[in-house]
Amino acid sequence: MELWYSQLQTDNIKLSIKVKEHLYTGKSPYQQIDIFESEEMGIFLIIDGIVMLTSKDEFIYHDMIVHVPLATNPSIKKALVIGGGDGGTVRELTRYPSIEKIHMVEIDEMVVAAAKKFLPLTAGRLDDPRVSLYFEDGAEFLRNSKEKYDLIIVDSTDPIGPGEGLFTNEFYQNCFNSLTDEGILVNQCESPFYEKNAKEMRRAISKIKRLFPISEVYQYHMPTYPSGHWLFGFASKKFHPLHDFRPEKWTELGIETKYYNTDVHRGAFMLPTYVREQISRVEKSE
Repeated sequence: MELWYSQLQTDNIKLSIKVKEHLYTGKSPYQQIDIFESEEMGIFLIIDGIVMLTSKDEFIYHDMIVHVPLATNPSIKKALVIGGGDGGTVRELTRYPSIEKIHMVEIDEMVVAAAKKFLPLTAGRLDDPRVSLYFEDGAEFLRNSKEKYDLIIVDSTDPIGPGEGLFTNEFYQNCFNSLTDEGILVNQCESPFYEKNAKEMRRAISKIKRLFPISEVYQYHMPTYPSGHWLFGFASKKFHPLHDFRPEKWTELGIETKYYNTDVHRGAFMLPTYVREQISRVEKSE
């Protein structure tokens, strides 16, 4: 008998992955967590019935969420990751010797424990001595934080359940307040393609544009996410991801990547017309 994992991406579109083995299931106080093994996509993590990552394509997401801001400002020394319980974002950050401190705030300790056991590919650097883990609500952490960061990465789930508080006006204001004068914010910004995701994308962009003098959007291709076409937000008090980008400085670091490169960096900000039109409508409504 064949076993398939299926996720409704919309009411009419479904993603299915043939399952080799169900490795883990657990229900935390916050969400349902499952880890499967497949022939085609490797090991994959499901939270509340939604694909979070697969070992085949996770490098795309984690390359783009980390290397775009670090290539824009290679002098970042202190970073905060909100969410990211699988550890992939922290893994990429630890590749930069210049980074001195990485704080990761993940509400669900069970996600981290499961990732350490079944996803060492992404969770293998959570024990780096520069990394401090905090198991608490990310919005609450920022609300009470007195720290200043050069980079905040919001590696969140969709704006439902535990991730809902990471898409509010108050949260983005607290991000702004917790950044240094040269600080950069990168946030998971949903997809522009299906309307359900696009609505949340527009809401997030609208809130961030009110706060930051520099606010841009960039794209990446994620095969297992709805439509495959997804966005990150880039906001900063000082650095523009294209105007201040010095590709030779990043190249000198000698960091090997599977998806990101300096040409992709530039190209990621060259958005399709239908995405530009959505962002333009947000700007006109301000």
